[in-house]
Amino acid sequence: MNILSHELIVESHSVGDTHKLARHLLKQLPGRVVMALHGDLGSGKTCFVQGLAAALGIKRPVTSPTFTLIHEYKGSRPLVHVDLYRLRDSLDALMLGMEEYFDSEGITAVEWADRAQDLFPEEALHLYFEILPGSHARRITIRSSVPLKS
Repeated sequence: MNILSHELIVESHSVGDTHKLARHLLKQLPGRVVMALHGDLGSGKTCFVQGLAAALGIKRPVTSPTFTLIHEYKGSRPLVHVDLYRLRDSLDALMLGMEEYFDSEGITAVEWADRAQDLFPEEALHLYFEILPGSHARRITIRSSVPLKS
């Protein structure tokens, strides 16, 4: 892991690596946090949320809420998993009531965050997932308004 000011870049070579990153990050986060997840289909966004859920002690299977849009889970902290893939823009997200989740306790993880980029609070954590060419590895770039520990 390399840390550059408020940016952390991690390479994940497996589901286990991605889950380990989620656990590591969760230990640093306050009680309430919004995570904006960016990346193409299959880049690891849902896998990361599954790692968060496991670290929070959530036993229910965690799947992408593409058709229901929002899944809520109870663990050591609440987890709200939002998927904006089927939405067009910020107006659709506003009609969904997404901003209300930003003020709730726990972790709110939003896939396809670029569809409502202007709605996220300034202190939101932004995670960018990329599939590395010629491999199964992922590059995950985390950007924060506060310093992160590597």
